[in-house]
Amino acid sequence: MTGISLHVLQRCEANLVPGGASSSSGTTTKPVSSSSTNSGLGGGSDQSSSSAVGPKTGSSSSVNPAQSSSSVYPTSSATPTSSAVESSSSNGPVKTVGNPEEDIKLYPVPTLKNILGNGTSGWNTRYWDACKPHCSQTSTDGEEGKPKITSQEVYEASHYTARVCNINDIEIPTFTYSKGLERYWVGIQNTPNACQEADPASGGGFTCTDMAPVAVNDTLAYAFVAGSDATTSCGKCFHLQYDGSFHDASASNGAKETHKALKGKHIIVMASNIGHDVKPGQFDLMVPGGGPGIFNALQLQITKPGIEWGATYGGFLTYCQNGEKCGYDGTLDCYQTCVKEMCDAAFGDSKYPNLLRGCHWFADWFMAADNPTYQWEEVDCPQYLIDKYSTTISTSIETKILFQSDWSKYSGGDFITTDACSNTPNAQGEYCDPEQLAADKAKTY
Repeated sequence: MTGISLHVLQRCEANLVPGGASSSSGTTTKPVSSSSTNSGLGGGSDQSSSSAVGPKTGSSSSVNPAQSSSSVYPTSSATPTSSAVESSSSNGPVKTVGNPEEDIKLYPVPTLKNILGNGTSGWNTRYWDACKPHCSQTSTDGEEGKPKITSQEVYEASHYTARVCNINDIEIPTFTYSKGLERYWVGIQNTPNACQEADPASGGGFTCTDMAPVAVNDTLAYAFVAGSDATTSCGKCFHLQYDGSFHDASASNGAKETHKALKGKHIIVMASNIGHDVKPGQFDLMVPGGGPGIFNALQLQITKPGIEWGATYGGFLTYCQNGEKCGYDGTLDCYQTCVKEMCDAAFGDSKYPNLLRGCHWFADWFMAADNPTYQWEEVDCPQYLIDKYSTTISTSIETKILFQSDWSKYSGGDFITTDACSNTPNAQGEYCDPEQLAADKAKTY
């Protein structure tokens, strides 16, 4: 931020947690759903990066478990059936490295029961638009399932806001002090979303890539989803068990080899987005290569020309279902091979190795199944998902972090706070008036 001396950079201690990262960003964001629904079949080399190295301040790989592994979403009106029970609790902070395939080894494995036939059915669609998660926005009334900031206790109970990263996969704040210190609403301003509000778009908030799905073992995986506001709200978790069929299956259009291969597997998902077009019981799986949807920030991160992204809704698999590839009734092997080839072409030489890992997960663990059906129940959230979900920066409903319009060059560490006020506007016209700040602090809201 120009117009402010770098010698007055201050760390905002009130917004840090032990081992957490510091950073910033802001603007009031309109509720945006980042889900890509596809209701039927046919419709629908690792380089080092900030998320692939050891934890450093501000990196998306620096997550700090702030809750116990027995944490339950406390504001839910329904009591979780709690069939997913972790075999042991985490003892202190987990030293993660930002590679989900390595990080998952540091956590206990839940014990799961068979829930097929419990009568509560649903189906998966898929997307990866790379947008800032809906659940990284705050509210005072829980509108559209967003975390409430009516009090610190209420905010903490919802697992805070969902983590958000910059274009380089470095974690940044989910909200900042209001731009120009206007102190409207409750005095904070959500980080702009790379998909719509940010100017430039590359300076806005993105999905942290280590939120891609990961296999716990051959029969259990963890993932993040967009859910329906009729079914869920931000920070809730659900246990799904696949039943070997798919959405809109019929006598003349039965389950494919892919769906049958997925039957019996379990996945625990956590809501990081609330989709306006997601139906009750449907969970829109956040998986790289699943389709960019209508809000596409992925094209800002992966700029290599000539990439085939597949269908807007359905992504790589939907492309592989066409006649020139595997066709609608292709084999499991053909779908897996086709999807992984597209994964490699899109993400193989990018600086986002977690996108390649998550994309391969869809082919290898998820069996490239298109819109599979399942039985589901609400459960306690595993610590792994809590740690990947919860912001490590914006952990207090009060903040001193100043608004920034462009977070693309942020690399972790110190950030500008209200302690570094200057009334000299920068190139974007942003400023921090010390006298206005003093008047704002004296107000009662």
